[in-house]
Amino acid sequence: MTGKPQLSTAQMWNLSFGFLGVQIAYALQSANISRIFATLGADPHQLSFFWILPPLMGMIVQPLIGKWSDRTWCSLGRRKPYLLAGAVVAVIVMAFLPNAGSLHFSDRLLLGLNGAMWFGLFSLIFLDTSINVAMQPFKMMVGDNVNAKQKTKAYSIQSLLCNAGSLIGYLFPIFFTWIGISNSAPKGVIPQSVIWSFYAGAAILILCVLYTFLKVKEYSPEEYAQYNGTTENNSHASFVRLLRDAPQTFWTVGLVQFFCWAAFLFMWTYTNGAAALNCWNTTDAASEAYQAAGNWVGVLFAVQAVGSIIWALLIPRFRNVKCAYMVSLIIGAAGFISAAFIHDQYALCISYLFIGAAWAAMLALPFTLITNALQGTSHMGEYLGLFNCTICLPQIIAAATGGVLLKALGGSQPVMLVAAGVLLVFGTVSVLAVRTNSSCK
Repeated sequence: MTGKPQLSTAQMWNLSFGFLGVQIAYALQSANISRIFATLGADPHQLSFFWILPPLMGMIVQPLIGKWSDRTWCSLGRRKPYLLAGAVVAVIVMAFLPNAGSLHFSDRLLLGLNGAMWFGLFSLIFLDTSINVAMQPFKMMVGDNVNAKQKTKAYSIQSLLCNAGSLIGYLFPIFFTWIGISNSAPKGVIPQSVIWSFYAGAAILILCVLYTFLKVKEYSPEEYAQYNGTTENNSHASFVRLLRDAPQTFWTVGLVQFFCWAAFLFMWTYTNGAAALNCWNTTDAASEAYQAAGNWVGVLFAVQAVGSIIWALLIPRFRNVKCAYMVSLIIGAAGFISAAFIHDQYALCISYLFIGAAWAAMLALPFTLITNALQGTSHMGEYLGLFNCTICLPQIIAAATGGVLLKALGGSQPVMLVAAGVLLVFGTVSVLAVRTNSSCK
């Protein structure tokens, strides 16, 4: 086995640049789904159920993309065909989803949902599936092409680009409102500021993905074998066998992931309602105050992205990955808990700046730990796809139980941010169980 060559900073940027566009799409989804479905008529206690679909699709799609791309060696590359296909489908869906309230669907309820909500539901399934198809190859390409010493830097660059994309996506609705596009609409209709945000995000997504597609050259099977100490693998090991043989790091980091991603699912689901209640004194989704809170949530998530960008630059300065992980999560926990008790919209920015530290670590450090633990395997893509289940499963559990927990805690949405902070504290403690190899210290 010959060690992988050192990559320049520009080469590592090119590997992940398309992630900027993918994250814009993901940010638009994350910041606006609760707002969209509330506008379409969903009850607050229903909102968490809509959030089951994105991680559920991730659990199904990403292991399959890993399995298939591990065996895809063609003139277009190994991982690149999947990221391009996912981006194209995402662009199409992004043109339709925000128009769910404008297509004159029936108001008759089927299983508690009107026609617009059913259309939005199926659009959300397709959008999240395509985003997952486009997203996973970027994580795999870093694992394939970057050596162990540069992985923390490479994934930090990916985290930085990811958060820059989030910043853009979160700010789009308030930007379009600022330039004069309407942020209000008839009852049941999504405002034009949100619709145009999705259009702009779709355009940037395809351009960014095309840049990475054209600039990055993946290793050939022979080069991959030379650099990773493997031979081209055509075996069809089952997912069950792979899980049985997974390194301990896979499971211990997965435990940390469980607490972290459940916490952020609560943030995405309940920030809009919490901010509207605490800072605008409203729970009426049809009111202008609620839509103003929806725009401000984009600002808060943008502040979180800024905090993540700053913290992503600091993470490589830590000498110990576990220390960086724990410090990041405890700062995020403080941000969540404080956000539940703040009634000034501007002061909330401080809380979400702190939350950004946890998000930066979650995007970079788990994949550094996992890909180094998997060095030498010919099933890198499959393992990373399976590892994505540690991102998706906690979101599904949090989404399925969120409404019940909200009711048990009194029905006030700010309390769910306290629950998110407590989950990050549990995640911090769980980092102690993670074992690292020498390259991670």
